[in-house]
Amino acid sequence: MTTYVLVPGAWHGAWTFEPLARELRRAGHDAHPLSLTGLGSRKHLLTASVNLDTHIEDVVNLLADEEVTDAVLVGHSYGGMVITGAADRVPDRVRGLVYVDAMVPEDGQSTWSLVTDNERAWYLNGTAENGFTSAPLPFFDPRTTPHPLASLLQAIRLEGGPGRSTAKSYVYATQWPTPSPFTALYERLSGLPDWRTYAVDSGHNVMRDAPEDLLKVLLEHG
Repeated sequence: MTTYVLVPGAWHGAWTFEPLARELRRAGHDAHPLSLTGLGSRKHLLTASVNLDTHIEDVVNLLADEEVTDAVLVGHSYGGMVITGAADRVPDRVRGLVYVDAMVPEDGQSTWSLVTDNERAWYLNGTAENGFTSAPLPFFDPRTTPHPLASLLQAIRLEGGPGRSTAKSYVYATQWPTPSPFTALYERLSGLPDWRTYAVDSGHNVMRDAPEDLLKVLLEHG
């Protein structure tokens, strides 16, 4: 049995991974789709102080509470920042990382520094309302909630880089309506011997658009 921890991207809660989690459980594994602090079912905890460190601690604390020592951490989009930080802090509890059309940061990088000007404009959407959140885009699922802006701005601090000695996979979505911001990253990782890379016929929301392909990738880590 493998224990999967499923970390959503910005604005999304555990619900975005729940259908996939059910399939993983049917296959005999344990799966924990996670709502990060201030998002999804934990939106009532959103304050100006919620940042990337808060979200990393969400994962670290889950692993400790469940006494997990061989987790596969799965991060979608912004969730790549979170799983990188968690694996760096408790490498003895993590045996695999799966980045789903996600950021793979190095020490000192932030979500803000890794995206384009166009995406930065998206992040600043809605900040005038309270000054510390980024509003979901109009075409997002109605269950999405405002995202803490500090988590997008904070630089990650790493001791050993993404994954150190863990198995690492990258799932690249090929069907963005605009040029994908992850193309250069995917191409670079595809040339590295310690990464497994996959290109799937999907939009950015791989969990919704290509769930069977994503399930197959995750089960390879089982």
